[in-house]
Amino acid sequence: MRIKGLGEFTAAVFDLDGTLFDSMGFWRNIDEWFLNKMGIDEVPEDYLLAIAHLGAEETAKYTKERFKLDISPEEMMKCWFDEALDFYRTRVTLKPGAYDFLRILRDGGVKLAVATASDAPLYRPGLERTGIDGFFGAFATVNECERKKGFPDVYSLACSRLGVPDSEAVVFEDIYIAVKGAKAGGFRTVGVFDEVSCRDAEAIEKTADLFICDFTELLQETI
Repeated sequence: MRIKGLGEFTAAVFDLDGTLFDSMGFWRNIDEWFLNKMGIDEVPEDYLLAIAHLGAEETAKYTKERFKLDISPEEMMKCWFDEALDFYRTRVTLKPGAYDFLRILRDGGVKLAVATASDAPLYRPGLERTGIDGFFGAFATVNECERKKGFPDVYSLACSRLGVPDSEAVVFEDIYIAVKGAKAGGFRTVGVFDEVSCRDAEAIEKTADLFICDFTELLQETI
């Protein structure tokens, strides 16, 4: 498979939230709801950036420490999980063009994987709801890696599970630190614009091999 500007590739690794899932608005709202519940009236912008690439446990520990909250990380995660599970089961949608783009890649013989900061009990219902659960041959989460998405580890793990070398894969991400981490590992990268998470859109565009507003831009560029 080939995409103009990227060359040939045999595998593609996708982030979920903010990349395939149109879900970052939900996470911003749940952050605001939870911190408001804890007596914090305004969510700092740098807080949202700091947690964007972390898993749930690290986010809970960071949140407790940063805001000196009188609640355990376990209680915090349970609160978030219950709200998020309902969202992924009943409301999450895909970014424009995402389903058709994944179908084109799969039908063209490209191996597909997920590399996410989310955990299977949450992202699996989202994959099922949006009808893309059968597209992927491998899954990797940041909780399985010592280093997070500022490094290439989770993408390399996904590629190893697909059985392909990193050099044959393209990584799709919506946040700068993730694009930078993938590039550090030698991956070709596509930055995907997200209205909520792409505060560093200019930096992403400069760093990624390709930058798109949504997947409809690639439907005619994939051969």
